[in-house]
Amino acid sequence: MMEERANLMHMMKLSIRVLLQSALSLGRSLDADHAPLQQFFVVMEHCLRHGLKVKKSFIGQNKSFFGPLELVEKLCPEASDIATSVRNLPELKTAVGRGRAWLYLALMQKKLADYLKVLIDNKHLLSEFYEPEALLMEEEGSVLVGLLVGLNVLDANLCLKGEDLDSQVGVIDFSLYLKDVQDLGGGKEQERITDVLDQKNYVEELNRHLSCTVGDLQTKIDGLEKMNSKLQEELSAATDRICSLQEEQQQLRTQNELIRERSEKRVEITKQDTRVELETYRQSRQGLDEMYSNVWKQLKEEKKVRLELEKELELQIGMKTEMEIAMKLLEKDTHEKQDTLVALRQQLEEVKAINLQMFHKVQSAESSLQQKNEAITSFEEKTSQVLSSMKQMEERLQHSERARQGAEERSHKLQQELSGRVGALQQQLSQLQEQCSSLEKELKSEKEQRQALQRELQHEKDASSLLRTELQQVEGLKKELRELQEEKTELQKVCGEQEQALQEMGLHLSQSKLKMEDIKEVNKALKGHTWLKDDEATHCRQCEKEFSISRRKHHCRNCGHIFCNSCSSSELALPSYPKPVRVCDSCHTLLLQRCSSTTS
Repeated sequence: MMEERANLMHMMKLSIRVLLQSALSLGRSLDADHAPLQQFFVVMEHCLRHGLKVKKSFIGQNKSFFGPLELVEKLCPEASDIATSVRNLPELKTAVGRGRAWLYLALMQKKLADYLKVLIDNKHLLSEFYEPEALLMEEEGSVLVGLLVGLNVLDANLCLKGEDLDSQVGVIDFSLYLKDVQDLGGGKEQERITDVLDQKNYVEELNRHLSCTVGDLQTKIDGLEKMNSKLQEELSAATDRICSLQEEQQQLRTQNELIRERSEKRVEITKQDTRVELETYRQSRQGLDEMYSNVWKQLKEEKKVRLELEKELELQIGMKTEMEIAMKLLEKDTHEKQDTLVALRQQLEEVKAINLQMFHKVQSAESSLQQKNEAITSFEEKTSQVLSSMKQMEERLQHSERARQGAEERSHKLQQELSGRVGALQQQLSQLQEQCSSLEKELKSEKEQRQALQRELQHEKDASSLLRTELQQVEGLKKELRELQEEKTELQKVCGEQEQALQEMGLHLSQSKLKMEDIKEVNKALKGHTWLKDDEATHCRQCEKEFSISRRKHHCRNCGHIFCNSCSSSELALPSYPKPVRVCDSCHTLLLQRCSSTTS
């Protein structure tokens, strides 16, 4: 950053000196076509962009120096006229063009130094736009203001209308400052000029990379144009539908014309019939009244048919008007679809969140279904057990009733056979009665148990009916789950398509990031390596042999060190040099390895 600041300050001094010399030789009034004035604005733009923070957006990174220049309007109310006039220019569409127009107007007012001094005095506001090591944030900013004070001598007549300030490329032309090479101090200044030329080549390479990024953005624009072409195809399909409807309308018209012709033919036939009948009437005047009545009836019916046909024609005309209205509505629908596309993209993200919620609900519903199925199976086992116990109780009752019947039969037999043995039999009867009472008690207890079991059966039947209703509800939930799963699959397809589009965008972004990283590596390489002087090197860097008249010195254009001819015989094309240049063996191998890794 310090080297960049020093280089920019040297270029600013040179540009102001050349501008003042040309103004004194040509006159103090300058036009926009004056080359030193244009180069001054280019150098000024580089100074304002030095250390500018990057603002990231959806399209890419953006660096515009018009943001800090807008602060002058708040700090100095005299600059409000410049800001309003710049905003009102319809030809300017970018922030870079507005910043250039602001510099033109400030120079014409002879207050460029005053406005920049106001900005430098308020560095706490500039920290939002510039890094702490920027040119305007350091001491060089005040030096730059002092240099700009000398420009108040000039009278600039600049016309902003008709100039394309947005698309101008801010490249410094060093050929203007190479005229005074003889006045400079020896070989050291020549080496500085070569360094400046190297930097110029590097800036041109950066511009090429930026043009590549512009090409990527144009591909994105082509994709959007394809989307518009798809929408236009849908419009063409709608117009085809409208054409088909118009053809149907024409067919209906032809049918109406045929019906009219038929009705007219019928009228002519009836007229001919009436004429024939009149002739017959003249010949024979019998049955005239009946014939007239029939003819009048036929005429009335045909008139009714004609009125109905006219009504149908009116209805078809109304259908035509409705078709035209439908055409207009279709055009409106196409515009609304374009709006809904934007809304659908926003709804996609909401739908993803809803899908996750529905997935959790489905899992909870499946778990509850499993629990209910287990409860149903347990209830069915209980009902089977109760039924088996009921069958056992009924068998016991049948056995007791059979025993009772056997006892009664035995008592009757004993009464018949042993009528004399009444006392003993009465005792036996009392015993039997006691047994019967005990049996009756057992029967009562068994009946009560049977009633209790029947109540339990009813409760279990009620529970089973409730479970059946719950099963029906569960089946409804399953249907809803299926519908939701179908919706989920459709949404997943849409999401997949959207993710594919995002992956393609990510690939383009990754490619641009790789290009930027290559540029940064080249920049680091240029900053890190220093160009050794011829006096400092006495031996070769690689083979350590002493230089002589036969063994000459050669610089490596990549690392800047000095080698002999045998150690630096290979050549490669570097980013800062358009043509192949001399490179040492170690740099040659490293650069070849980098190229192979990037291509793989």
